[in-house]
Amino acid sequence: MSHEGIRIVSAEQARRESAHEDRLPDNAITPAKVRVHKTEGTGVEIDWKDGHRSVWTFPWLRDACPCATCHEERERNDRLPGEPKPKPQSLLPMYEAPARPVEVTPVGKYAIKFKWSDGHEAGIYSWEFLRRVCSCDPCQAKLRASRS
Repeated sequence: MSHEGIRIVSAEQARRESAHEDRLPDNAITPAKVRVHKTEGTGVEIDWKDGHRSVWTFPWLRDACPCATCHEERERNDRLPGEPKPKPQSLLPMYEAPARPVEVTPVGKYAIKFKWSDGHEAGIYSWEFLRRVCSCDPCQAKLRASRS
């Protein structure tokens, strides 16, 4: 059994974190259609019931992993979900293959889970999380503004 995905916070911190998140309408967090392009290796597309469309690449999704370990690492380094970790500067950088899912599994009717090519598999990507981190330009602008 893994400890990844467990994040313990104080009641005060939980209130602070949930206070800035407005409740999204149900049709904004309910997919009408989900397409996972695993074979092509391109990414995920979701058409939402409110008419919005979201598209993410697999590397972006890996860098946005919502598990506690990845979330805390992003917070420590002041990175938004989807922003890649900075590469260490070296004279001869090693090639790193882009993240790809080895397995994709639905989690009930509320989320999707990936087992990544780097072995990581702790993140559960809820529909609400995915809508909140939509990578389209208008949604990313809102996300950046909310962090200011």
